[in-house]
Amino acid sequence: MTVERNWAGNVEFRASRLSRPQSVDELQRLVAAANAAGRPVKALGTRHSFSTIADTDGELVSTVDLDGIVSIDRGEMTVTVEAGIRYGTLGSALHDSGLALANLPSLPHITVGGAVATGTHGSGTTNQCLSAAVAAIEYVGVTGELRRWERGTSGFDGAVIALGEIGVAAYIVLDVEPTFDVTQVVYRDLPFETALIQLDEIMGSAYSVSLFTDWQRDVFHQVWVKQRSSDRSTIERTRGWFGLTPAAGSVHMVESLSAESCTAQHGEPGPWHERLPHFRLECTPSVGEELQAEYFIDRVHGAEALRRVDAIAGELEPVLLVSEIRTVARDELWLSGAFGHDALAIHFTFANDQPSVMATLRRVESVLAEFEPRPHLGKLTAMAPGVVQARFPRYADFAALVDAERS
Repeated sequence: MTVERNWAGNVEFRASRLSRPQSVDELQRLVAAANAAGRPVKALGTRHSFSTIADTDGELVSTVDLDGIVSIDRGEMTVTVEAGIRYGTLGSALHDSGLALANLPSLPHITVGGAVATGTHGSGTTNQCLSAAVAAIEYVGVTGELRRWERGTSGFDGAVIALGEIGVAAYIVLDVEPTFDVTQVVYRDLPFETALIQLDEIMGSAYSVSLFTDWQRDVFHQVWVKQRSSDRSTIERTRGWFGLTPAAGSVHMVESLSAESCTAQHGEPGPWHERLPHFRLECTPSVGEELQAEYFIDRVHGAEALRRVDAIAGELEPVLLVSEIRTVARDELWLSGAFGHDALAIHFTFANDQPSVMATLRRVESVLAEFEPRPHLGKLTAMAPGVVQARFPRYADFAALVDAERS
């Protein structure tokens, strides 16, 4: 058999078979046959998870060809899509129809189904994770039937970020709104202490704010500020944004890399789907060969959590490429990093050296332990499974929901 791996190459999938259905009907038949033969099924999208969340010793099904837009309901302001559609593809089509999603991931390359399943997010103190935009979701269950979950119904909050455990997502209904333009400006060298003292004000100063650092200097070397073009007051403020100077040219957050893959950064208004992501759909995203981890902290502890990470900067240096600090608004989805409270997300992009990265993550998790960080479930963590489960107050309810759906 051909050995299948994830995007980063750090996970070798155990499955003996990979299928690539061309329709939801074919997906239903594949799932039913596999489960009838005693082979559990997991879905793959663009394989951008760094953990073993999509691994199985049964069968894998790729949803990348299930990438259609099924319908747009302008009365309900929703769009129904097949789960394998990429955000970049969906964004362009929605914009052409005069519509938009409220927020996007930094990589437009990933599928809607994969992002929803893992609680992936963008940034913004009023922006929830991408899964919170789900109004309804349909899974292919163990016998191949479609099971629909709708917002407001029993169990829905547990069925959205479901880690592939309830079934293979086939259709997803997302909230939309009228299209809008966004400007993006990258600022240089925000002093670390200023950032911590004014953290809430800085992170809430625009529609989306990301702080980047390698922890080796006393500054966040880049601040990516994205704002709706209609917010004139914010645009006026950011001309002198916290006294910082805009970058002279386009930059990559890993400063040794070319900015060619990054979205426009000099304040030119552009469609939301071309500004909210950090990277352009037609280019290789991020670094291209890397490992990632991320931790969600209750935002009230954000500044102190950043101090704790900064204290081990020397231990991060050998393997770290860059860190990104973002905010995620509270939601009620059971396995969300922002369940029950607003969150500060501390992200790490590492060199592709898993043994060294895992040792480093044990140190990161130890200095953050007081704040009970929740790991991003599609990325790496050194936490024991029981510890991870304890960080999500509704995990037992989620496990019961999965058992009920599989029975």
